[in-house]
Amino acid sequence: MQQLNRTSSKVALVIGAGDATGGEIAKRFTREGYIACMTRRNADKLQPLIDEIEQLGGKAYGFASDARKEEQVIELVEQIESSIGAIEVMVFNIGANVPCSILEETARKYFKIWEMACFAAFLTGREVAKRMVTRERGTIIFTGATAGKRGAAGFAAFAGAKHALRALAQSMARELGPRNIHVAHVVVDGAIDTDFIKDTFPDLYAKKEQDGILNPVHIAENYWHLSQQPRDAWTHELDLRPWMEHW
Repeated sequence: MQQLNRTSSKVALVIGAGDATGGEIAKRFTREGYIACMTRRNADKLQPLIDEIEQLGGKAYGFASDARKEEQVIELVEQIESSIGAIEVMVFNIGANVPCSILEETARKYFKIWEMACFAAFLTGREVAKRMVTRERGTIIFTGATAGKRGAAGFAAFAGAKHALRALAQSMARELGPRNIHVAHVVVDGAIDTDFIKDTFPDLYAKKEQDGILNPVHIAENYWHLSQQPRDAWTHELDLRPWMEHW
């Protein structure tokens, strides 16, 4: 990883900063003076987002990091804390939705989905929490899904992983809340306005004109709100869905 000069003490770390939700979350926090530290397995894909944030007057860094690898997560957190600033907010936003019949699911893919959606969250959550408890402040937000509340046919692996992520968030919230660390779990229920939805599900994407799919900018606004809540009224679990989405 590249060597950086320490420039600020307020960092928002976004694990899985994709072109939609993760990127908008990073941009939302930089608007408030945070430095965005963003990860993907391929750091080159982060450059357009970094350029956009800097053009808007913010500051951002991109890191190539596989959140499933313990040594890479430890190195990432150490470098940010020592070279850039204190991680005040961590958002875990890695997706792992790969539908498959249970009759055809493979052990390798089932395990990989769990690694991405849950194990990686444990690793990053643990390392960031170690730093936050020393400062007695911080916010950790996990991006969940409807699959974390109920499993649908064809989604056994995804539902199992997201159920586990939800349980991890609950356990961390109960342990870390008394230490002034806000842990939240966001259930994103519905399609998100992305190129993937646009190209793959054009009929679903057409609902955008009716506010029928989630706008990443509006998702990011809710993450910002969570990070600013007073601790006498913390939200642990937040559901986000379009008005026409079935409960």
